[in-house]
Amino acid sequence: MAKNNQNNRSRNKNGNMTVEEAGRKGGEATSANHGREFYEEIGQKGGEATSANHDREFYEEIGQKGGEATSANHDRDFYEEIGQKGGEARANQRNNNDDDDNDGKMSREEAGRKGGEARAEQRKNNNKD
Repeated sequence: MAKNNQNNRSRNKNGNMTVEEAGRKGGEATSANHGREFYEEIGQKGGEATSANHDREFYEEIGQKGGEATSANHDRDFYEEIGQKGGEARANQRNNNDDDDNDGKMSREEAGRKGGEARAEQRKNNNKD
């Protein structure tokens, strides 16, 4: 009975396959026929096409929206955690690369930590309002 209900949901009133069902089946078939390289290649092409069609303001706007959405969904602990992880990953990368010279600049670990702290402080100040 459950299988019959599922078949009914994947069919429209005329008994034809729904757009959603067709998309799911097409995606499954594509996935079965192509490996990771295929998806990397189409992702690369899509990124290049988007870049050719949009300017800097577009990327600034979507970055701003993404940052706001992330900020609305996460708390101070989240930012501290990702800052810590990013700093540790960068430190490990630097330790594994002996010819990396930072030319007296702040390490990315320190920048990540400071950025996480600044963002946490900013969120704290915004919550006071």
